[in-house]
Amino acid sequence: MSTSASSVESFVCVHKEACVMIYPDPELQTEVMNSQVRCKYYKEGCKWVDKLHNLQGHLDVCRYDSITCPNQCSDILSRLSIDDHLEFSCPKRIVICEFCNQEFPGEAFDLHVGNCQYEIVWCENKCGAKLERRYLNNHMRNECHKRTIKCPYCSKEFVYETLQTHQYQCPRYPVPCPNRCDPVKIPREEVDIHVQELCPSATVSCQFKYAGCTHKAARYSLDRHMGDNTKHHLQLMCDLVQKQQTQITQLCNALYSVTQVTDGTFVWKITDYKQKFIESIYKNTEIVSEPFYSTRFGYKMAASVFLNGNGSGEGKYLSVYIKILQGEYDNILDWPFLLPISFTIFDQNSDPEKRASITESFVPDPTWKHFQKPVKDVDQLGFGYPKFVSNEILKTRDYIKGDSIILRVKVDNSHSSFS
Repeated sequence: MSTSASSVESFVCVHKEACVMIYPDPELQTEVMNSQVRCKYYKEGCKWVDKLHNLQGHLDVCRYDSITCPNQCSDILSRLSIDDHLEFSCPKRIVICEFCNQEFPGEAFDLHVGNCQYEIVWCENKCGAKLERRYLNNHMRNECHKRTIKCPYCSKEFVYETLQTHQYQCPRYPVPCPNRCDPVKIPREEVDIHVQELCPSATVSCQFKYAGCTHKAARYSLDRHMGDNTKHHLQLMCDLVQKQQTQITQLCNALYSVTQVTDGTFVWKITDYKQKFIESIYKNTEIVSEPFYSTRFGYKMAASVFLNGNGSGEGKYLSVYIKILQGEYDNILDWPFLLPISFTIFDQNSDPEKRASITESFVPDPTWKHFQKPVKDVDQLGFGYPKFVSNEILKTRDYIKGDSIILRVKVDNSHSSFS
């Protein structure tokens, strides 16, 4: 028969006393005590099986039986784990640190582990160095070639082993002036400005270089040159001004040539009409247009108007005329001028279908002096219409709009030798 130790033990304790008290039976007692039982810790893994009278002796040494910690740490644990507990986890155990050889209670040792100043550790910068923890901070701050350090010149951070390479390019690294002007060194990024603007030993050109002075000298001696050559510099400036004036005249002529009308159709917008009309009442003012050409290499001419009329149209009409001017190509043109000319004043109505522009045309009379080859500096009244359009008609419709009138002078080039 095999039964569990717990059930047999309780049975024996109760019934043994009952048997002895009621009637002694040595044979039954012997039979019971010789029964085969298992340890009550069999579920925890104990393999012990023996006679019942040997059970207590086994429990006194069973590895699975619970006992209190010998160090009186208040933990209750099995004999099986007591050794590990005493060696590794008991808070009241005494432990000797393998690095500093000091003794610590278990609780204090747990705090000491990972902080022992004599423990050999790796450098945290992964430089490969191994050293005692007490030297680690100084190593990482002052010795480690992988430590981060600020450049003493530009204050940017670099790994120490790359700092020297950086200093070959550092914009704030002090370098000597190329002209050796001063023992004090200059930040690398300021060298160009120093040489160009400040260095007293730099070779510079005279301030009148653009005017033609070719003198070059050290900056510190330039003031003497300026003082000794005032008259020469003044002459150079006068020559430069004259040259520039000639260039300006040429450019103005070229600009005028590009912008002027050269197709014989000139559209002229006369602004501030009301003010100019009042002036013409008192002064009979002639308003002359910009010159234009009949063709690119043709006749040069200009239009003129009297807003309050001229001659037979004075006081009641708008008078328009054409003036033949002296041009660049007169020597290769046919004279007298015989090309038909038309004048148009535009109706500025916004609806094209309602516009009623006014146009007058004429063919020049070859006997008239106005159409002969012009002579320089001869100012004369042009040929046209003293009574082109009355002032009353101008007030109707939209001939005057936005305080402006628009006139067109058109030369018929179909019979020109340069058309």
